[in-house]
This record gives sequence, C-alpha cells and structure tokens, in this order.
Amino acid sequence: METTEYIDTLRREGELLADAAERAGEHAPVPTCPGWTTGDLVRHTSTFHRWAARIVAGSLPGPVPEDPAPGVPTGTDLWPWFRDGHAALLRTLEAAGPAADCWTFLPGAPPPLTFWARRQAHETAVHRVDAESARRGELTPLDAAFAADGIDELLTGFHARTRSRVRTERPRTLRVRPTDTDTGPVWTVRLSADAPPRAERSADGPADCELSGPAQTLYLLLWNRLPLDAAAVTGDRALADLWRRTSGIG
Repeated sequence: METTEYIDTLRREGELLADAAERAGEHAPVPTCPGWTTGDLVRHTSTFHRWAARIVAGSLPGPVPEDPAPGVPTGTDLWPWFRDGHAALLRTLEAAGPAADCWTFLPGAPPPLTFWARRQAHETAVHRVDAESARRGELTPLDAAFAADGIDELLTGFHARTRSRVRTERPRTLRVRPTDTDTGPVWTVRLSADAPPRAERSADGPADCELSGPAQTLYLLLWNRLPLDAAAVTGDRALADLWRRTSGIG
C-alpha cells in the first residue's frame, strides 16, 4: 500500500472510532478488551496518536517513551480531545515529506513516514473495532488488502522481535492463508524454542497447522479480537491454540 492510502485509512478509521465511542458512551465496557471502558480505549488510542505525531514532527531518533498525554479530559470533553489529536496526527503525516527521518521500532520497517502512517492506521483500525464492539452494533468492514497488510505487519514485524513470546518445544510451522485476496500473500511462520517466529511470505512446504478465512477475519483473530473458531483451522489445532495463548502484543 502507498503512504497516502494509509493516511486515508487512518482518517476514516479515526472518524469511525470517535463516532462509535461517543455513541457507546464513556463508561461502556469494551468486550474485545476485557476490563476496559470506552473512555479507556479512547484515551489509549489518542495517547498513541499524539506520541506518533511527536516523533514524526520532531524527527526524534528514539526510542521514545510512550508517555501518557498530559491533561487527558473526561466526560463530554473527551470526544473533541480525541478528534483534535487525530487531526493533528493526520496534519503531521501529510506535512512530512518522503525523506522524513525519525525512529521506527519494527524489524524490516519501511521508510519512517510510511512506517508511522501504516502503524497508526492499523492501531486505529483495531481499536475502531473495539469501539464498535462497545457500541454493540455491526462492525464496519475492512478492506481485504488493508487487512492482509495488517497481518503482514503483525507476523513479519511485531513477532520478529525477540520479545515475542511464541515458542514451541520443537520446530513447528503455522500457515496463515487469506481466502479473499487473489494476489495477496500467504504466510508460513516457523516456530522454535529459542528464537522468535520467522514469517515468510510463502506457501511452500508442509505446515503443521493452517488458519484460513477472509483477510479481515484472520486480521482480527490474530489481533485477538475474534475467537479461533472464526477461521478454518486444519492440522494440529494445539499449535493454533498455543499461538492464541502466547501471541498477545503488549
């Protein structure tokens, strides 16, 4: 995807999140984030919007602590505060040129501007789903190509870091196969006891377990927003269960 597409998606997802959260109310529980209210969700997301904008605008070399934004409001002031932070992030990304240079934090990351536009688009999309779950309405569909891109970021970025907790006693292979992206990738994830998962954009070779389904379903499942049974699981289900238990991103 192009940087401008990520920014457009970030704009749409932030607007949808704000609308769903405001309709749900600040104190509504968020089923997909047990223990959180909608207010917690909005404050968390906007803190990360402001964090990303600060990094890009200041060309900060990092690592930059994820400090909570000061003066976080409650009540009816919460919604305009969120929208102001979202709009400021959009302006920052749109004003930055392709040569923007700042800290990024995932292995194999694209250039910084694309990295932050992508990361915040996916951060906001997942939390928009959370807000819509609190609102108790139907979920707004995600574009299949965007969902597949988010799977790629999760598998080849987040879980390539040493902090990934997914380990197996012996080498195992998990395949993730979207069924609605004709030209999109399939991922083969190699697991072991002493290294983080190694995800390849390939369907070559056998797999011990395969998760398949629409890209949106797999995206939300891998981000722990849908149960495992939302996808088709073939092969060794215990491997899928292990991934589910240990793959949460902190």
